Amino acid sequence: MRLKTLSEYDTALFYRLNRLTAQRQCRRVLWMSKTGDGYLYFALGMLLWAFEREHGELFLYTALMAYGLELPVYVVMKKLFRRPRPCDLLSDMFVHVKPSDKFSLPSGHTAAAWLMASIIVYFYPDFALLACSWAMLIGLSRILLGVHYPTDILAGMLLGIAIASASLWVMG
Repeated sequence: MRLKTLSEYDTALFYRLNRLTAQRQCRRVLWMSKTGDGYLYFALGMLLWAFEREHGELFLYTALMAYGLELPVYVVMKKLFRRPRPCDLLSDMFVHVKPSDKFSLPSGHTAAAWLMASIIVYFYPDFALLACSWAMLIGLSRILLGVHYPTDILAGMLLGIAIASASLWVMG
């Protein structure tokens, strides 16, 4: 009996999750993924800056710094790993969106979502369950849509949490 590699487990889990979207239009999954496009983060930061006096300004500045750090790290990682997306490599799967670039590791949507969730948890712990659930759903949506493997999601989550933690440490 041969032990499976991490890549084989990753691909098998991808197929299992991606097949859940077979023969479906995936409007809700696509909507969930689109909440991670960045507009919501900016709107939330601006609303908190304008209307939440206790932490709103520091929340916005921390988030801006964090995203300013995350984006170049994300781009370097994509170019360093150069992992092809499942939709470009695998067959017998379902693709529901056209990805913005050709590499999959790490998931940028997931990194950004976990970065925002981590900052929300720090400043507004009462919203921890909502923020973390939303970030997990964004990551899951990227697999269901056919553009990321589960390990891409894990890498994005770790990247987002690490950059948020570093930014909170610097600002704190």
